[in-house]
Amino acid sequence: MHARIALCPGDGIGPEVITEARKVLDAVAVRYGHTVSYTEHLIGGVAIDATGTALPEDTFAACAAAEAVLLGAVGGPRWDDPKAAVRPEQGLLALRQRLGLWANLRPVAPYPCLLDRSPLRPEKLSGVDLIVIRELTGGLYFGTPKERTMGPEGLRAVDTLVYTEHEIRRVVELAFRIAATRRSKVTSIDKANVLESSRLWRQVAIEVAERHPGVRVEHLLVDSAAMRLITHPSSFDVIVTENMFGDILTDEAAVLSGSIGLLPSASLGDDRKGMYEPIHGSAPDIAGHAVANPVGTILSVAMMLRFSLGLEREAQCIERAVEEALRDGCRTRDIGGTLTTHAMGSAVRERLAEAAAGGSSSAMLSRAF
Repeated sequence: MHARIALCPGDGIGPEVITEARKVLDAVAVRYGHTVSYTEHLIGGVAIDATGTALPEDTFAACAAAEAVLLGAVGGPRWDDPKAAVRPEQGLLALRQRLGLWANLRPVAPYPCLLDRSPLRPEKLSGVDLIVIRELTGGLYFGTPKERTMGPEGLRAVDTLVYTEHEIRRVVELAFRIAATRRSKVTSIDKANVLESSRLWRQVAIEVAERHPGVRVEHLLVDSAAMRLITHPSSFDVIVTENMFGDILTDEAAVLSGSIGLLPSASLGDDRKGMYEPIHGSAPDIAGHAVANPVGTILSVAMMLRFSLGLEREAQCIERAVEEALRDGCRTRDIGGTLTTHAMGSAVRERLAEAAAGGSSSAMLSRAF
């Protein structure tokens, strides 16, 4: 098989982690007899500096033509002026929207060998294996109007939170399909006691649940869910929620694993095309120091192999290699070690042969597309 991958390294540590993830993908491709071709493109702050826009048209065209997109991170203090008309994050949001990627999947399953890196007690983490499905192209990030005006009391800013029944239904339906392949439980998270959009969300979620009698459903307010993620994280199986709530809660859930540098994500739509990226940001404080953890990006490659390329065996090979490297004590600074970004990537690649001969990976995300 031949795959065309669009690389968007972005800002900060993005290029560093993308480099290691690409090396792992190349090694897996050679091992299993595939070929991969790459094109590399600007997005985010570096794109603003070079072109004046966070998503140049040639970047979008290349991403639209590729089988999948592998993205690093966007943003940084150089572009953080709150009065700026163009910001790096606009490029990422526009790419998701224009590619029609409406569901973001973020699995969280702490590795047993890293339980001591989480601020939670190990017994709190027993049995934690959840996935957050975040609606990705609606809500506050995309609602119009967005405006800033001057009034008698000074500046006034407006963001609009809009959801349609269709947007909610498709992502909640996806959550139920995925739950049916796992432990058959969906937790739908909203703020229905305050927000009209959340009341619509809950109404639609109830209707969808009625068509899936084999899957248990519960409805939680987002503040209660934030608390339970810390107090009883093993009670969750599949979480589905709107855009901003999902953005916040998945960063909180990263605490369970011990480092935000360990977690991958997949952004998917109606077909096999997807965008894959670690959930961490650009980490400008460590950019260029070769200490960033590439595992989240490497595991994002595994998700890309699974969802966009249909290569389950190859995806599991990467997941097992990561698990074996961590179990053998390979650590970057964020998880208590001293390995460089390159050394961590090398540790994973060195274990691909052994991983290829192994069984199912414990961190495998069930396919539901």
